[in-house]
Amino acid sequence: MQLVVISHPEAVANEARIINQLFEAGLTRFHLRKPGYDANQITNLLKQIDEQYYHHIALHQHHAIARNFGMERLHYTEQQRLNTDTETLAKQNRKGYILSTSVHDAATLQTLKWFDNAFLGPVFNSISKPGYQAKLPSSFYLDKQYINLNIIALGGIDVSNLRKARAMNFDGAAVLGTIWNKPEQAVANFKNLKQELQILTENHDDR
Repeated sequence: MQLVVISHPEAVANEARIINQLFEAGLTRFHLRKPGYDANQITNLLKQIDEQYYHHIALHQHHAIARNFGMERLHYTEQQRLNTDTETLAKQNRKGYILSTSVHDAATLQTLKWFDNAFLGPVFNSISKPGYQAKLPSSFYLDKQYINLNIIALGGIDVSNLRKARAMNFDGAAVLGTIWNKPEQAVANFKNLKQELQILTENHDDR
């Protein structure tokens, strides 16, 4: 099960330094999501991140910037996906881009032809968005029999419910509020998540 960190949507003090530290602590997938940033702001932030980590970063906005940094991961919001023609997605696939998207209905997962990864949620009540409530029942189990992509649990993920997300059969878990609500504790909180996931993995493998 993979841990995915999503950036805070707004500016954070010492953000690039924290992102580099998260990678140093073992992060393997980071989603750069800044809805209010223009292309120059995204570029400036990327320039502050160690280039060895670029291939671990998925870009949410200003996809054209990706080629300037040798980045291969592009993310589409649900609305972006619906507004993008299939030929554009197919062309990006042919160019070697790895595509991800967001969905709010598990039934949609079987229709995502051009995508390698998908966020599904909110699984639990959001930490970063008060009032953003879970949409999946507590008994939810992800049947991946006809799904050929990695499904990432999104919404309200923290150490206390990581076990539950794994039991729901997700391939990974994305965290935002757990990391960025207290930026000074971002790396420590990530390490706690990583340790919990390691324990869950070891216990599962022992069964």
